[in-house]
Amino acid sequence: MRDFPSCFGENGVQVADSSSAGKNAQNLVACVYQTQLSGRPCLITITWSRNLMDQGFSIGIDDAASKCLCKVDIKPWLFSKRKGSKTLEADKGKFDIYWDLSAAKFGSGPEPLEGFYLAVVFDLEMVLLLGDLSKEAYRKTHATPSPFGAVFVAKKEHVFGKKVYCTSARLRDNGQVHDIAIECEAVGLKDPLLEIRIDKKRVMQIKHLAWKFRGNQTIVVDGVPVEVFWDVHNWLFGAPTGNAVFMFQSSLSAEKLMPRALLMQEDVPQQCSLRIDLLPEVRAAGQVESRWIVP
Repeated sequence: MRDFPSCFGENGVQVADSSSAGKNAQNLVACVYQTQLSGRPCLITITWSRNLMDQGFSIGIDDAASKCLCKVDIKPWLFSKRKGSKTLEADKGKFDIYWDLSAAKFGSGPEPLEGFYLAVVFDLEMVLLLGDLSKEAYRKTHATPSPFGAVFVAKKEHVFGKKVYCTSARLRDNGQVHDIAIECEAVGLKDPLLEIRIDKKRVMQIKHLAWKFRGNQTIVVDGVPVEVFWDVHNWLFGAPTGNAVFMFQSSLSAEKLMPRALLMQEDVPQQCSLRIDLLPEVRAAGQVESRWIVP
């Protein structure tokens, strides 16, 4: 199953031990948006990254067939170019990338929070605009608004920490943002268990994990059924570097849940899929906090 476009690379969220990360380790946040290029559907992935040496972002654009049309890496902090533009040639047209991060404000992660814009223009049409400086972006690009708009589809995070993974998610349009925590106790226990909490309330507890290392269960959040999948086999029986995988899949129409993470067909209800790949070091003591918003 392909959860994300080809330019996206490895799917999901990874949490690694900060003590073993090394100076080359980096935090990243990758967001996937669905939009259209002259009426043709496409996916745009924006990946923000930061490590001890530099900070930057990359842009990958896929067509409906998951073919990567173009991809570019930009390191504005490394070259002190926090404001600039870049033109990319593709088979189906020309992309112009504009950014202004000179006054951007950041939290604990690599993704800017405010005071910035990042614009993707295709044939003088604004197909994606991020940030709160929209007037400045249109003034700079001279682009016209796209009649289709961009839809936020999914988000991937790679952060460093231990044991408990905490994040936030909105599982339907205009729904409430919920705090989600995943905790897996497996080291030194005869009966490992998995627990998932939403807004500090336990919604799932899987005991006898050695026998139930793979499975799924349906919970309801904001009146929307959410299918939770887990696979901790590699944690319990695999190599020391094996990952555990968790996925939250919601059907925004509250109809039949389907196994695809990203659906381009107009006749299929829109879904959100959140996949989390946890490295084995998260089983030690500690906690990671991050932000994960999906409309």
